[in-house]
Amino acid sequence: MMNAPAVVPPRFIRSGRTRPNAEKWSWMFMRISGVFLLVLIFTHLFINLLTGDGVNQIDFAFVAGKWASPLWQVWDLVMLVLALVHGGNGMRLLVNDYAHHRWLRSLLLGALATSVAVIILLGALVIFTFDPCPVGADPALLPGFCFDL
Repeated sequence: MMNAPAVVPPRFIRSGRTRPNAEKWSWMFMRISGVFLLVLIFTHLFINLLTGDGVNQIDFAFVAGKWASPLWQVWDLVMLVLALVHGGNGMRLLVNDYAHHRWLRSLLLGALATSVAVIILLGALVIFTFDPCPVGADPALLPGFCFDL
């Protein structure tokens, strides 16, 4: 009679998390943020591409006019943050699945966290420090409210 082959137990990779249910909350975040991103992105695309003159209306004046409103600044910031955190969380899962050495996983997760944080910071700076009426700009490119000042 032949003996059955030995079953090797699966390899356990410690992710460094000590919080209970962290992966469950990560899974929940991905689903909830995905729904919010669908609403944010499709509304963004509808406003930018299907209203008015469509893609032909998108120029400096269009963006300046949108970002003159706090609603669109916050809308674009929320879309940016959710998209980057959602994507970063997905990349974190891939790194945890495929980086087999602890030092490599730490390096990749550190680079991922740094890049997500830097891009969110730079995006927020662009959104909130954008000057819709720059001095010396071609008047043909500026929105109409720049001349009412």
